[in-house]
Amino acid sequence: MSLRNIAIIAHVDHGKTTLVDQLLAQSGVFRANEATTERAMDSNDQERERGITILAKATSVLWHGEAGDTRINIIDTPGHADFGGEVERILGMVDGCLLLVDAEEGVMPQTKFVLGKALKLGLKPILVLNKADRPHADPDRVLNDAFDLFAAIGATDEQLDFPHLYASGKLGWAVVDFAHEKKDLAPLFDLIVRHVPPPSAEARVEEPFQLLSVLIENDPFLGRILTGRVEAGRAKPGLAIRALDRTGQEVERGRITKILAFRGLKRQPIEVAEAGDIVAIAGLSKATVADTLCDISLTEALPAQPIDPPTIAITVSVNDSPLAGKEGDKVQSRVIRDRLLREAESNVAIKVSETPDKDAYEVAGRGELQLGVLIETMRREGFEVSISRPRVVFQADAATGERLEPIEDVVIDVDDDYAGVVIEKLSQRKAELKEMGPSGAGKTRLVLQAPSRSLIGYQGEFLTDTRGSGVLNRVFSHYEPYKGVIEGRRNGVLVSNSDGETASYALWNLEERGVMFIGGGEKAYQGMIIGENSRGDDLDVNPMKAKQLTNVRASGKDEAIRLTPPRKMSLEQAIAYIEEDELVEVTPKSIRLRKQVLNPSFRKKRIKEA
Repeated sequence: MSLRNIAIIAHVDHGKTTLVDQLLAQSGVFRANEATTERAMDSNDQERERGITILAKATSVLWHGEAGDTRINIIDTPGHADFGGEVERILGMVDGCLLLVDAEEGVMPQTKFVLGKALKLGLKPILVLNKADRPHADPDRVLNDAFDLFAAIGATDEQLDFPHLYASGKLGWAVVDFAHEKKDLAPLFDLIVRHVPPPSAEARVEEPFQLLSVLIENDPFLGRILTGRVEAGRAKPGLAIRALDRTGQEVERGRITKILAFRGLKRQPIEVAEAGDIVAIAGLSKATVADTLCDISLTEALPAQPIDPPTIAITVSVNDSPLAGKEGDKVQSRVIRDRLLREAESNVAIKVSETPDKDAYEVAGRGELQLGVLIETMRREGFEVSISRPRVVFQADAATGERLEPIEDVVIDVDDDYAGVVIEKLSQRKAELKEMGPSGAGKTRLVLQAPSRSLIGYQGEFLTDTRGSGVLNRVFSHYEPYKGVIEGRRNGVLVSNSDGETASYALWNLEERGVMFIGGGEKAYQGMIIGENSRGDDLDVNPMKAKQLTNVRASGKDEAIRLTPPRKMSLEQAIAYIEEDELVEVTPKSIRLRKQVLNPSFRKKRIKEA
C-alpha cells in the first residue's frame, strides 16, 4: 500500500476543517449509521465555542482510487495568524499540501504567510478554490490572484505549475473543470495521489530509527506522547531510543512503550511503524518539540525548523485583589509558573520569562488571541491571575542600534459607507493605506500596513464603527523603525472607592457619568473599575451608596429604579481595553478590571511623581 502525507493550509475560516469532515466521510471512516459531529477535528472545547482551529491535528484515510489502495495522512492546521507556530512545525513532516482559498474572499494575509512557509520548504501545493458554490464566488479572479501571489513570494517554475480544483467542502464535491458533474471528492483524492510524492524517507527503511518530534501532548495513562514522521528505520514497542536536542546533546534515554497510528478520528496501537509514516510515540518523559528521537547508535540530531519570534507580550502575576482566592484553587506563584512553563514547552510560539523583580512572568506570543486562549484555558483549570495590558516586543537594529517595532499586513472588507471612517481611524494610528478597491456585493477592500501597537484594542472600536459588518484580518509582516507615540483610549474610567456589594440606587445615579461594567448586587472593592467615564479623566465613585430610609412620607411615589444593562466584556476585550496602569483580574467565575494601585491616595501620589 502506498503512502501520502499532506497538510491542509489556508486563511482562517476558508473551510479546512469542514473539508476534512467530507474527506473522512467519503473515504468510509464513519459507519453508515454512525452519528457524526460537524467539524469533527475541532475536539477542544474552546475550538467548538469559538468556531476556529487552535491546535494542529493528524488523521488518516484509506483511499481506493485509480492508483490502487493509498493511505493518506492528513494534518488539519489552524488558520488564524496567532497560531502560525503550529503550521510552521507541521509543514516539515509532510510531502505536499492543499492550499485552500475562498472563491469569494480570495487571497488573504494568512494565505500569503502559510504559502510562503510551504514554498520555502520546497513543497508543491495543490490549489483548492473552496466555497465555489457561493452566489458571489468568482473562482477565476481568485485563481489569477493566487498565481500572482505564488509569483510574488518567489515560487520556482515547478511550484508555479500548480494543479487546481474547484470545490465545496460543505457540499462535498470537487471538480477539475467547473462544467463537470459535481458529485463527490474523488477528483481531489486522485489528484493528491498523483501530484504528492510518496515520502522520500521510505528509501531509508533499513537504516537506524529516527523521528523528529513536532507535536507534544500529555496522556493520563501513557504519559508524554510525541508525534512526528519516521525519517528512517522502523519503530517497534520495546526499542531502546535516545532523545537529542537541536544541538545534538542527549536529553534522555528510554524505551518505546507504545506506538499509536492515526486511523480516522481514533489513534490505534500498532506493532511496527516504518519510515515515512506519521505516528505518536510514548515512553519518554523529558523529550519535547524539535527533539530528535533516534536509535541509541545515532549521535546527530535532525534539523528543526526555526520558528518566527513572538511579537506581543503580557505580564501574568498573582491575583492580589481583596477577592483573591474566593473562586479559584490555583493561586500561588509557583503553580502559575509551572503551568506557564508547561505551555511554553508544548507551544513553541510562546516564550515565558521572569520579570526583573521576580514577582511576575512575561508571556510573549504571536497575538492577543493566542494569549487570550492560554489565559482562558488556565481560567477553566481553576487558576486566578492578574493580566497586564499587551505590549509589543521591540527589537534593536544590529547595525545602528535603532529601535524596531513589528508591522502587520491588514486586510479589511467593509461596507462602502464605512470605508472612510476606518481609513481615518487607522491613519491616526500610524497605518499606511497600500491598496483600496471594490470587493463585490457593495463592499470595499482596504489593504494597509500598521504597527502591531496600533491594532491592540482596535477590534472593538472597528466593529462599532462598521456596525458589526466589517471583517479585519491581520498577519505579522516585518520590523520597521519605531513610529512614535500612538494615542490610546480616549475615555477615563469610573473606579470604586470602597469595598462591598454594589447598590442599584448608587449605579442608577452614576449612569449619567458613563457606561457601567457591573450590575447591582455584585461584589466590588476599592480600586476596581466599574464603568467607563464619559470624559477623559478617571473618577473615583461610591457604587455602594444606598438610599437613605426615613420615616417621613414622600409626597409622590419613588421612581422605579431601572438600570441600563451593563457592558460585559470577554477576556480578549478586557485585555485590549485596559491601559498601562490597569490590570485584568481573571478567576474561574469572573473577569474584573482594576487599577494596579488600588488605594486612590497612592495612585495620585504616583501620578505626581511621574
